[in-house]
Amino acid sequence: MGADLCPPLFQKGMEDMILKKLEESEDLKLFRELSLRMQLSDAENQYLSNMEKGYEGEQAFSNMLEKRSDDWLIINDLLLEHNNTRFQIDTLLLQHNGIYLFEVKNYEGDFYVELDKWFQKSGKEMKNPILQLTRSESLLRQLFQELRINIPKKAYVVFINPEFTLYQAPRDLPVIFPSQLNRFLEQLKNSSVKLNKKYLSFAEKLISLHQADNPYARVPEYDYERVGRGITCEVCSSFITSIKRDYIVCDVCGDKELIDTAVIRNVYIFKRLFPNHKVTTNTIYEWCHIIPSNKTIRRILSRNFIRKGQGKYSYYVDC
Repeated sequence: MGADLCPPLFQKGMEDMILKKLEESEDLKLFRELSLRMQLSDAENQYLSNMEKGYEGEQAFSNMLEKRSDDWLIINDLLLEHNNTRFQIDTLLLQHNGIYLFEVKNYEGDFYVELDKWFQKSGKEMKNPILQLTRSESLLRQLFQELRINIPKKAYVVFINPEFTLYQAPRDLPVIFPSQLNRFLEQLKNSSVKLNKKYLSFAEKLISLHQADNPYARVPEYDYERVGRGITCEVCSSFITSIKRDYIVCDVCGDKELIDTAVIRNVYIFKRLFPNHKVTTNTIYEWCHIIPSNKTIRRILSRNFIRKGQGKYSYYVDC
């Protein structure tokens, strides 16, 4: 149970072009769940919106790469460290003639550049994505030198959203605009050849250095008393209020889910939000809120988890 919380870091083998798949971050999952169960501030809601949009952009780009060719290796969402400095890489693509570092941006709307500064159409200054790319590229180059990986490297900012426009952009910017993306990927595909195992070795080494804990996470403050309880619909996220025989039924979208499945799903939501709390029958009964009997909760927990302890001190852990 709970395999979605602990996905394999990568699947080994040259037959797998994506060695590290793109996964929703725990930060995103937690924020998304809290947004359903408590009132977030405007800043927190904006942060969640940015995370959602960023993930959608990275997912769209990863899908485009996966469909293009079997002759390259893809590593998504790397968090690396060099000289006590951490840096994130959205996508690394290993091809026979080099390694491509991609910083993916899902910006939408009109932007412009003045004297190396980036602005929204409203005139509000924003972070320069080229500086972020340059920082990541520099740290990756230093890490490669330390690891004695001698492969040519190229780095680009990819603007994935077709509704993005950048005015007054210098011609030599290392960027790929939406209108250029298909042509760029076709050129990569046409120049691709099968990789040898040396590249797989390089990729596996980088993946082994991935940092699981994200120091950039900005989790809002919350506690058990402030967070709303209940089972949310897995389709539309509304709180469930109806039970019909062995199913919970969403009154908003009509989706049906087995009670056992819904309870197990909500156990993992509880564990995500409160990792230091023990999973007990009474706790999950209170957390799910609408299950009419704690005997039902006990049965589901006993069948799907391992019980530790005895009597009122018993609790459940993953199998």
